[in-house]
Amino acid sequence: MNKKAKKEIIMYLAAGILTTIVNFAVYYALIFMCVDYKAANTAAFLVSVIFAFAVNKKYVFLSNKGIWEELARFFAGRVFTYLLDIGTMIVLVELLGVGRYEAKVWANGVVMVSNYVISKFWIFRQ
Repeated sequence: MNKKAKKEIIMYLAAGILTTIVNFAVYYALIFMCVDYKAANTAAFLVSVIFAFAVNKKYVFLSNKGIWEELARFFAGRVFTYLLDIGTMIVLVELLGVGRYEAKVWANGVVMVSNYVISKFWIFRQ
């Protein structure tokens, strides 16, 4: 793996950690306010997508392309991983009896890997 690829992965992990913090903070704050876990997850998704786009475009993939095409692709990719996220949450919580907090952690792991692949090879491709 070359130096540029290593740096990109490290930056993606850092951005992912920050995005996860934003996502979890919104989710847990809403759960604390007795919002349904699906609605809380949706709100957390929307806030974290906006944050993630800005960070990924500027710091991870160093893209200088026009904002609108990348934003449209980013949002489309994130809608796909949102469906993956909410589907994983429903399966874990409602079918397998996993707690809402633990399910969020597991679902987020699946989503982070999926988001990297989509971002690298479709949204911010060079």
